[in-house]
Amino acid sequence: MNLMKTIPTLMAGAALLAVAGCNLAPHYRRPESDVPGQFKEAAPGGADKTVGWKIAEPKDATLRGNWWELYQDPQLNALEERVAISNQTVAAAEANYRAAHALVAEARAAYFPTVNLAPAVTRSRSSSSSGSSNNTSASGSTTSSGGSSGGNSGKTQTLYSLPLDASYQVDLWGRIRNMAAQSAFSAQASAADVATALLSTHCLLAQDYFQLRAVDEQRRILDSTLADFQASLHLVDALYRNGLASDEDVAEADTQLDSAQAQATDLGVIRGQLEHAIAVLIGVTPSHFSLAVLPFDPALPVVPVSLPTDLLERRPDIASAERQVAAANAGVGIARTAYFPSLSLDAVIGYQSNNGLAQLFNWPNRFWSVGPSMVETLFEGGARRAATAQAWAAYDEAVANYRQAVLTAFQSVEDNLTSLRLLATEEEQQHQAVVAAQREVALSTARYKLGLDSYINVITAQNTFLTNRETELQIQLRRITASLNLINNLGGGWDTSQWSQTEQIAMHRPAAGKNPAAPTATTGVPNPPPLPNSAYQPEDLLKQDQANMASPQ
Repeated sequence: MNLMKTIPTLMAGAALLAVAGCNLAPHYRRPESDVPGQFKEAAPGGADKTVGWKIAEPKDATLRGNWWELYQDPQLNALEERVAISNQTVAAAEANYRAAHALVAEARAAYFPTVNLAPAVTRSRSSSSSGSSNNTSASGSTTSSGGSSGGNSGKTQTLYSLPLDASYQVDLWGRIRNMAAQSAFSAQASAADVATALLSTHCLLAQDYFQLRAVDEQRRILDSTLADFQASLHLVDALYRNGLASDEDVAEADTQLDSAQAQATDLGVIRGQLEHAIAVLIGVTPSHFSLAVLPFDPALPVVPVSLPTDLLERRPDIASAERQVAAANAGVGIARTAYFPSLSLDAVIGYQSNNGLAQLFNWPNRFWSVGPSMVETLFEGGARRAATAQAWAAYDEAVANYRQAVLTAFQSVEDNLTSLRLLATEEEQQHQAVVAAQREVALSTARYKLGLDSYINVITAQNTFLTNRETELQIQLRRITASLNLINNLGGGWDTSQWSQTEQIAMHRPAAGKNPAAPTATTGVPNPPPLPNSAYQPEDLLKQDQANMASPQ
């Protein structure tokens, strides 16, 4: 028998058996879920630009790539560019994907035979009373080192062996294929997790950024109000010196000023925490990062909202959950193969000699063996049944998680559509309240100057105006937050066709020397930083920023 021809023939036959083998995994279909035809809160009014979203039409471009550029803020764009490179949460998700990708290669290695080379040198001495000297060859058989019985008794010998063995597991029932498929599905889920981490981090950074800008705007409002309160104190003090006001009026004006100053100072705590959070999100040490004060722009981009069925392809968390279902389905096939026998092919070829290393490769010293083996478990106390039940339970859990992810996605989109639509109305109503409060300040001040009203009414009117102005600012911030959340809940422009692109990004992180520059400073400016043009003094109590009183666009 020619061994060099036999082994390839056996391996080819095993490959054919593997290809023709059964696959015991259930036929996979994406789990069905209740998908509505349209979003409940997607009312016709959504086409109004002031709401912040509209029903997408076929000609509309869906959200693409750098969705944060819709807000037209250059500093936000510069910060967002740092997320994919420097954020450690994203880096951890990418490392997790690379580990999953390596597991795919490891599982696919089972498609090929395993070849081992195991050279060995054994020094031994047999008993003098032994009729023969037995040595175990590399192939596992026991051979006699002597040519005749007792010929080598009591002698010391050196056995040289150079075996080359190959083994191949024939995939008759699809176990190896399902293990490779399970690893591949899990890797795709990890890639979707990378997209989820990127999307959520980008969204969180934008939320923190606009919240910081709102804090700056709130502080600017308080700065203007403090100037008014300071002028009010001077007015009351002048009236008091002329006998036209009481010392109680002076105390009330002083208290109001001190309270507003404390409120403005407290904003520094919030701003500092937001600035530090942004620094961490872009991978910068908080002590070396500062953001200058810039105006707060509450304008919203128009976000196209597609049909609910499209959401299943555009949410990376839903895609990840669906891939986990596919992996669990393959796990059922793996568990089922335990009921059937396993077939393997083994071959050994090599040289063995006890006549010295120089004679090891002599032709008579060769040995070989080849043959198939099959193993079937006859009794295991119900272990296979339990493993199969566990695999089915894991599949049912994955299906439930997928359907829950779909329901949660629909809920989040509906929530933010409602928020954007109603907050637009609320902002307009609140703006009317601000205008009314401003008018009340003017009237109460005029009445006080004429001696028709007490100063407490002026203070009440001023505080009411300040409260309503801050409430309007918070509504504007809530609208921007809802807009960001809507983009996040719509998938941020990602879809399942970008799986390969996401995998490529996760496998090849940008080099550190190619990082885009971040707006950092050698030493960060402590919070709160000085406001621009904050040293002005108003001419009278009613000085207001008329631009802020304009009707919302």
